[in-house]
Amino acid sequence: MASIFTRIINREILAHIIAENEEFICFLDIAPLSKGHCLVIPKKEVDYIFDLDDETLIGLNLFAKKIAIGLKKVVPCQRIGTTVIGTEVPHAHIHLIPMNSMADMNFANPKLSFEQEELASLAKEIGESIKL
Repeated sequence: MASIFTRIINREILAHIIAENEEFICFLDIAPLSKGHCLVIPKKEVDYIFDLDDETLIGLNLFAKKIAIGLKKVVPCQRIGTTVIGTEVPHAHIHLIPMNSMADMNFANPKLSFEQEELASLAKEIGESIKL
């Protein structure tokens, strides 16, 4: 059975997509820790990030770097934090989280909620700031 992320890739589930190419896609997290929190994933469905072949792992990180640079231009923050947890969805992914302190990266924090229109606008603005 396809992961929820594969279903997003296949456009079976709505997501606010920031950017994509043939191998990778980035979209806003549905339960964000901060405004702009997004997920960067390979289109190839592999459960554990360190099971990715070297070329895909390198490409994923380079794609995430481009997203992070654009994200920081749009969402005011000190840094874009990254984390790989990977237990909630069986599809390798990197979280990119705008942060001002270590506390902003705590997944025990309450999740934020935004209107769909605001998420769509934010995804578009971040996407336009990225040079792929």
